[in-house]
Amino acid sequence: MKKLAMLLMMSAIASPALSEDGEGPYSANSQAKSWSLFGEEKARFEARVTDALCELTGDCPDDCGGGERPMVVMRKDDNKMLIVNKGGAPNFTGANYRLSEYCGQDVEVDGLLVGDPDLTPGIGAKVYQVQLIRATGSDEWVKTNLYTKQWAKKYPEAKGKGPWFKRDPNVKAEIAKTGYFGIGLEADKKWLEENAE
Repeated sequence: MKKLAMLLMMSAIASPALSEDGEGPYSANSQAKSWSLFGEEKARFEARVTDALCELTGDCPDDCGGGERPMVVMRKDDNKMLIVNKGGAPNFTGANYRLSEYCGQDVEVDGLLVGDPDLTPGIGAKVYQVQLIRATGSDEWVKTNLYTKQWAKKYPEAKGKGPWFKRDPNVKAEIAKTGYFGIGLEADKKWLEENAE
C-alpha cells in the first residue's frame, strides 16, 4: 500500500517549469532563503494543507495523522498537489509535524520548489520545501524549523546528548529489526567483520 501511495503521489504532484535563475511563476514576494539546490526556485502561494494519503485514498484523520503521514499542500490557483518533504530546519524533517497543525486549513506558504529532471529522470515534478507558513488572513508568519523541539516533547524518554535521530525510539527499533543498512543483522555483522580496523 505504501509503494502504491508513493507512486500515485509522485505522478500527481505538480511540475512547474524549470528556471535557471531561481525564479519561477510563484517567486513574487517570496522571502524564502536559498539553499543552492539543483532546480531550486522560490515559491510563495496560497494552498490547503492535507496529508498525502487523505488526498489520494480518502483516508482522512482529523489531524492529518499528527505528523506521522507525508504532508502535501494543494495549491489554490491550479489545485496541484505538492509533496512537502522538508521544513525550515537543516535536516529533512519537521514539515509533517508543523503542517499537521494546519490540517485542512487554507494557508499561505513560502519556500522552495526543488527538483531537476536531468538529475532525476522520470520524475519531472518538483517537491516543496516550506520555510514559512501562515493561516490565510493572518499577518504573522510561522517558521517551520521547530522539529527537534516537537520531537523532544513527543519522546521525553529519549532525552540525551547527540543528534535526535540516534536516540529516536522508532529509528532504534528499525535498526534492531533490520540492521544499520536495512538489509538484515547478518549483513551488518559481515560488514563489521570485513571492515574491522
